[in-house]
Amino acid sequence: MPFYGGSELGKVYDDALEDGFGLVASNVAETNVMMGLMEGASRENSDLLMQLSGGACSFAGNGDAVSGLKAMGNYIEVIADQYDIGVFLNMDHQTDMEFIEAQMDLGIPSSIMIDASHEAFEENVATSKEVVEMKEEKGADVLIEAELGQIKGVEDEIEAEEAFYTDPEQAVEFVDRTGCDLLAISVGTQHGVAKGKDLELRPDLAHDIRQALRDHGLDTPLVLHGSSGVQPDQLQEMLQHGICKVNKDTRYQYEYTRTAYDHYREDHEAIVPPEGVEDARDTFFNETEWSPNKDVFDPRVVGRKIRDRVADVHADLTHVSGSAGRSRYR
Repeated sequence: MPFYGGSELGKVYDDALEDGFGLVASNVAETNVMMGLMEGASRENSDLLMQLSGGACSFAGNGDAVSGLKAMGNYIEVIADQYDIGVFLNMDHQTDMEFIEAQMDLGIPSSIMIDASHEAFEENVATSKEVVEMKEEKGADVLIEAELGQIKGVEDEIEAEEAFYTDPEQAVEFVDRTGCDLLAISVGTQHGVAKGKDLELRPDLAHDIRQALRDHGLDTPLVLHGSSGVQPDQLQEMLQHGICKVNKDTRYQYEYTRTAYDHYREDHEAIVPPEGVEDARDTFFNETEWSPNKDVFDPRVVGRKIRDRVADVHADLTHVSGSAGRSRYR
């Protein structure tokens, strides 16, 4: 079925808050990752939330982010029609107001994450509120996610040198003043590869933020960014405290490249001529006895392996996050 807008995504988050599970929000920069995610989610009867960053849109659009969003949005809609789970799209870490307005006008994403967390509190409030008001003026069927507190690591071109934890009372003020639908909080996670180190997570802080919001009548779903390296038991503890959306990006990037690397390394002699044979790729080895093996170098061969690996990884993550078996649409 075609992927859904914000009103339907909001219902999924309502279910998640009530039942204590979350959606793994999976970044997509290449179509084999997208197809693998759909297959993995469908296999486990889980609704699927994909994400596009501005950089991913620009990559897909040959430097034009709007063109890339149109191309990827159409691709997602066509392939989603093959499955009977709910498919959603979030725009991750958006900072360009003109691009955000274009997203609303196109009606492609289900939700948009405005990231002004690198600004001072008042500027963050003002910018986030502006996006919420834009949505309301346009009547756009999108949810608005905002972020309070900075997270160590790199988010496209935004870098925070230090990690700042989100203050519970400030979170209440922020949600109340901006009207955001979801709040990304900083509780000790990192963006990027965690290098095997134990992360200094603060599940107690997530609990305090959740409780402070509820005490003020705000049942706002919380978001965990930078979950690379967060272990399953740590993640499951966070999900009990109102975390309904958990971002994953670096893991899929690694699985993509590692799968391709393993494939070509295992059969390198089918791709690279052996010692003593001229590397005559410009003439495609017309004058050599050796020739490469298309059964190995055809990009569709490794593409299928990448899809299968991403599907397996995402399928496992749906069990960790608790979304397996919970699709609203099957």
